[in-house]
Amino acid sequence: MTTLDGRSGTALLVIDVQNGVVGDAHDRDGVVSRIGALVERARGQQVPVVWVQHNSDDELRAGEEPWQIVPELVPADGEAVVQKRYGDSFEGTDLEDVLAAAGVGRLVVTGAETDACVRSTIHGGFTRGYDVTLVGDAHTTGDKSDWGAPAPADVIAHTNLYWQYQDAPGRTAGTADAADVVLG
Repeated sequence: MTTLDGRSGTALLVIDVQNGVVGDAHDRDGVVSRIGALVERARGQQVPVVWVQHNSDDELRAGEEPWQIVPELVPADGEAVVQKRYGDSFEGTDLEDVLAAAGVGRLVVTGAETDACVRSTIHGGFTRGYDVTLVGDAHTTGDKSDWGAPAPADVIAHTNLYWQYQDAPGRTAGTADAADVVLG
């Protein structure tokens, strides 16, 4: 029940599944495979797929190999590719315009990194009025335990745990495994 009037559609959001982001990520191949299956399902059901690509001046320079979306996932002609510089995919981008034009009020979120851009975007979307489903087995992160973070599997599990209990007036949030996600 999104709070965005006239926006009953759903979009699949694929965040930062780029060579330099997921190269050493937890369960990289499994996550990419599940995202690929969701992308195909979304396309088959005419659900918009929106790709988000992080740009930075240091590690993810536009056009360079680390910045490229992984070769297993290729945006189709006509699918939006949103360029961003901040963790929240809405900040300083045209994502809201892309979603509004498609009548989207519900986001199905996948990608990387769980403890950074994914987390920022699910919260950002939710506070902006979107219903947000996090695909529990289709987001990942790298190992930041050298800096005091929990192991990647624990970061993912914790994010899935707390997101299933997210609540606010007029909006829904939750998690679902890729096989169980309802897109349409």
